[in-house]
Amino acid sequence: MKTITIAPLSTPKTLTRAAWDAVLCAKTLYLQTTEHPSAKPVLDAKLPFVSMDDLYESASDYDALNNAIADRLVSGEDCVYAVMGDGCFAQLPAIETAAKRKGFRVDVLPGVSYAKAAFPAIQDATLFTARTLPKRLDPDVPLLVQEIDNPIIAGEVKLLLSEYYPEEWPVTLATLQPDGHYACRTFPLSELDRRRTLFAGSVLYVKPAPFEQRTRYGYYDLVAVMHRLRAPGGCPWDREQTHESLKGDLIEECYELNDAIDERDDAHIVEELGDVLMDVVFHSTIADEQGRFTERDVADGIVKKMVYRHPHVFGTEKAESAADVLVRWDELKQKEKNQKTQKEVLCAVPKRFPALMRASKVQNRARKVGFDWHDADEAMPKVSEEIDELKAAMQGDGCVPEEAGDLLFAVVNVIRLLGLDSEQVLHDASDKFIERFGRMETLAREDGFELSKLTLKEQDFYWEKAKKSHFIG
Repeated sequence: MKTITIAPLSTPKTLTRAAWDAVLCAKTLYLQTTEHPSAKPVLDAKLPFVSMDDLYESASDYDALNNAIADRLVSGEDCVYAVMGDGCFAQLPAIETAAKRKGFRVDVLPGVSYAKAAFPAIQDATLFTARTLPKRLDPDVPLLVQEIDNPIIAGEVKLLLSEYYPEEWPVTLATLQPDGHYACRTFPLSELDRRRTLFAGSVLYVKPAPFEQRTRYGYYDLVAVMHRLRAPGGCPWDREQTHESLKGDLIEECYELNDAIDERDDAHIVEELGDVLMDVVFHSTIADEQGRFTERDVADGIVKKMVYRHPHVFGTEKAESAADVLVRWDELKQKEKNQKTQKEVLCAVPKRFPALMRASKVQNRARKVGFDWHDADEAMPKVSEEIDELKAAMQGDGCVPEEAGDLLFAVVNVIRLLGLDSEQVLHDASDKFIERFGRMETLAREDGFELSKLTLKEQDFYWEKAKKSHFIG
């Protein structure tokens, strides 16, 4: 079987014997680029090679480049591909695919990373390349970033790091020199994309940032804060809280979040989302202390649920519309919760929901098995029927609370079939009442009257006046 041997040139000072022997013995030698200090040993030895520089210049994007390099490597016999750094990991998938197609084997020799060559004394650091930097970092541990090769990439790295480190946080950039040594310079993070000496061999070192010196925080910082508040010597109030004592807080924060969303105020939404998240972390921390579960269990559970209930995204199923998604969601949810009867499905609607919301949810779940009116016009006579039954109960023929509940349930049915949210409709009605009541009170005062001292008939006069002035104004 023909073989492609990938030989990492690392740096001139850290070139391994295995890689150099492979280069010297190559029948056909391909060189990733001549425009890099790591290529110096090959150039100095005046070895015959084919450079990939022309492909770098002509490729439209990185995918096209990687595929073109792979095709060249499998175009002949056994070859050695001398690459810069400790390996061509971005190109490797394309090379392996082409090799499998053409019957080649791919051997990757070990090499020394730029990071290790630049900062040999740094231990236990997290290592990334600039193009594979994750969205979540841990500023409590040292960070090394390789291959910051141009100002645009440097700017992207700076923006991400700025989410975790202060703008003036000192960072150290190591630049590979022609003689194989690294030259280091320390400067504020904010200046990273202003450096002129950036290329594939550049390595950035970011030292850990203590909690007290950070200017921005993330989810795990919130977890750490909550553990600190609950720890001995922490906050007396926070240490006293339980799942039961915090139940009302979470509901309250969710309502405040809804208000912020209605206001379309992003800063307020961020604040209220933070309060909701704090409650989630608070409950998780309490459970962690009791050995019951942790915040990771909470995250694990919801991720698994999302993957399970989206087989059209994470599996092989197809969903042509949002309606298809909802139907499948309900089927999977019922299976997941082992709900064998429709009554179990209805009972699963939380009893602590606001009553109007619970009624609407129950009706919608009954609708999914066909037990529903076709439209609001069909449901409307039921409201009149329930009004008559309530009137009869008020005269002693029936149970008033039961008939009053039936009337509300019938009204919710009509509102739902109109495509409206009964909670929101009643909320808006309350707002309208408050505004009109205030207008009525103002009109009475303008005439020299206190509203509380007027008769109901007199108050009704000003109510109608307020109602008319609302439409006029």
